[in-house]
Amino acid sequence: MSSYGDGYWWSPDGLRLHYRDYAGGDGGRPPLLCLPGLTRNARDFEPLAARLAGQWRLICPDMRGRAESAQAKDPMTYVPLTYLQDISRLLADLGITRFVAIGTSLGGIITMLIAATHREWLAGALLNDVGPTLEEAGLARIRTHVGIGQSHPSWVHAARALAESNRDIYPGYGLDQWLAMAKRLYRLNSSGRIVLDYDMRIAEPLRVAGSEASVDMWPVMQAFRGIPTLVLRGERSDLLSAATAARMVEEIGPGAECAVISNVGHAPVLDEPESVAAIDRLLERVLNG
Repeated sequence: MSSYGDGYWWSPDGLRLHYRDYAGGDGGRPPLLCLPGLTRNARDFEPLAARLAGQWRLICPDMRGRAESAQAKDPMTYVPLTYLQDISRLLADLGITRFVAIGTSLGGIITMLIAATHREWLAGALLNDVGPTLEEAGLARIRTHVGIGQSHPSWVHAARALAESNRDIYPGYGLDQWLAMAKRLYRLNSSGRIVLDYDMRIAEPLRVAGSEASVDMWPVMQAFRGIPTLVLRGERSDLLSAATAARMVEEIGPGAECAVISNVGHAPVLDEPESVAAIDRLLERVLNG
């Protein structure tokens, strides 16, 4: 595993939040701000850090209610605008005003909000299997699974449970890969059980009547114009359609690329060969921009 330092910052509403800081790169390279998906955490970017740390600085936050970050007092703060406020405070504390955002799913939504409010911060952007329009099939699946507590007696049991519920998303995975994913998503609790590493209450905003209604995010695509941008889509994704991904690239224009990750659903974990090649192309465009 690549070495990292643990850092902490305080949210505007007083929560102690955690991030991993992987050192690397020269002073001329912007850091990579790695923003995880809804139920994931800083560990989700271990495969990316294993490859890029030392060349690039990676900052990987645990969003509120995940892993080593404090849980929110009010579960209705588990929403993208609050996450944006948390991340803005982290960037201010670190004195970072320019970075490459790497956003998976929810992290991609936060990246879109950054583009809408502070596009000058973005030296580049990766939107991993997420866009302005999300497919109802994927949203329904997420609502069904998020916030349902699980407990397993061993890591192998947790890995097998993951395989059972996610086999259609990662059909090519073997036990070693499921074990690695389990150790990114679960933790060992004080009773010696393996449990999901997030506050189950993150699901509450998703269950509020009318939560499906949202602001039209398509105009935000224009904010990415002139910024090296990569749209990743899992070939089997039920959240980001091929048509939406193609339209995103068209709306952003020159400097945008869409890469489809074969035999993967929502969402690519960024260690697939197609992901590796596409990320390298994105970072090359950032350096040459």
